[in-house]
Amino acid sequence: MKKIILWFILVVLGIFIIIQFIRPAKNQSVETLPTDIKLHYPVPQNVEAILSKACYDCHSNNTRYPWYNNIQPVAWFLDDHVKSGKRHLNFSDFTSMRVAKQYKRLEDCKEQIKEGDMPLASYTLIHRDAILTDAEKETLYNWFDAVRDSIKAQYPADSLVMPKRKK
Repeated sequence: MKKIILWFILVVLGIFIIIQFIRPAKNQSVETLPTDIKLHYPVPQNVEAILSKACYDCHSNNTRYPWYNNIQPVAWFLDDHVKSGKRHLNFSDFTSMRVAKQYKRLEDCKEQIKEGDMPLASYTLIHRDAILTDAEKETLYNWFDAVRDSIKAQYPADSLVMPKRKK
């Protein structure tokens, strides 16, 4: 019985060591895409600071990785988390979306923050600085509204409506 347990431990340890060499690509870009939100809409410095600490790790092309990202399978989990976040909203590629989708995403951001869905609890558990104060939330709400107002002023009303999906 002891030999079976020892072999089991050795196999698990061997697998753990082997998976350390299978690493996902990091989400770190040094270049700013021409579709970055900062290039098309004013992002005040205080808003940039809030987005940087609470949003950009999962919703941009530049993630700040913690030390534990060097351990598998944690890196796989974080990679999946970042890919999912970017699929829903990527500030680095924001203006590549249709204007109606940009308009809607900004409203979605506001609603998710109000409902406490963003930043994710699993993220703020470790990144305590990402917990938004009421003042920071209000700053973001005002900025989302200002960008939406800017979009509304630039485009006809019918271009801001998301088309209905066919069933």
